[in-house]
Amino acid sequence: MTLSADGIRLSVLDRSRTREGEDGSVALRATVDLAREVEALGYHRFWVSEHHSVPGVAGSAPTVLAAAVAAATSAIRVGTGGVMLPNHQPMVVAEQFGVLESLFPGRIDMGLGRSVGFTDGIRRALGRDKDDADRFGEQLDELLGWFTGTQSSHPQVHARPAEGLRVPPYVLATGEGARIAARAGLPLVIGDLRGRERMLRAIDDYRSAFRPSPWSVEPYVVIAGTVAVAATEEEARELLVPEAWSLAYSRTRGAFPALAPADEVRRLAMTDKQREFFDSGLQGHLYGTEEQVGEALERVVKESGAREVLVTTSTYDRAALLDSYRRLARTAGLTPA
Repeated sequence: MTLSADGIRLSVLDRSRTREGEDGSVALRATVDLAREVEALGYHRFWVSEHHSVPGVAGSAPTVLAAAVAAATSAIRVGTGGVMLPNHQPMVVAEQFGVLESLFPGRIDMGLGRSVGFTDGIRRALGRDKDDADRFGEQLDELLGWFTGTQSSHPQVHARPAEGLRVPPYVLATGEGARIAARAGLPLVIGDLRGRERMLRAIDDYRSAFRPSPWSVEPYVVIAGTVAVAATEEEARELLVPEAWSLAYSRTRGAFPALAPADEVRRLAMTDKQREFFDSGLQGHLYGTEEQVGEALERVVKESGAREVLVTTSTYDRAALLDSYRRLARTAGLTPA
């Protein structure tokens, strides 16, 4: 059995990770190039992310980057994974997606998250507070109302050209966010694969609480996580090393750095705490040969009942990353464009 034969979609989320010695422009252009490549491989959608004041991530304006990706591709769905709604005014978000949908009709997705800037300084710069995340459900209702013309917070105000358009919304969430997605009747994007039991519990809660809406008549689950495929299990695991070190560094030094080559990371003298975080960062992902990853994906899809897998892999070697996506496409039985 292959994923595509069973109706399971396979998609990509790229975070525009920078590499040592390069600036943000290189990372952003690489994201656009990757979108072209995965479109040719037959992936269903390509999403970009939102991060602020993170040295190792260039993607700070996802709707702008999504426009560049959509302009460089022709068929793959393009969207955000996601726009962090508490960081923005809902009307502005609606207007941005209205412009995207008007320029690229039928290809735009609106992935939405409930996170705010992760430090006090970033939140102040964004004009937001940590508690703004608690208003996500309210903000989501207002945002959807700008598209349907039913929002009541601002009488006689309209979001142009969003009003009347249908841009599919998705909620990126766990826990409370999953419950908000269920109450709103929206598709759920949930990760990561490392917290399997917690993820499955949240999916069950989402399905049991789901209320049909004009946006979705039944639950739709997308599971997200890191998947690495190579000729050998050892080579696939090596793809995980740069991101695992970035995570360990951020946990101990307070900044998420650019990706370093795997062999350079292996030579580092890590503290005991860094080694603990590094080893933890290598655990729980799906990696291995095409056969190993294919079997692992089939298991998690069966356990979760998900209809789509959103792959979020990052590594230093872009050629090896693209090879991983090629192997994954072949494993899943995707039809090249």
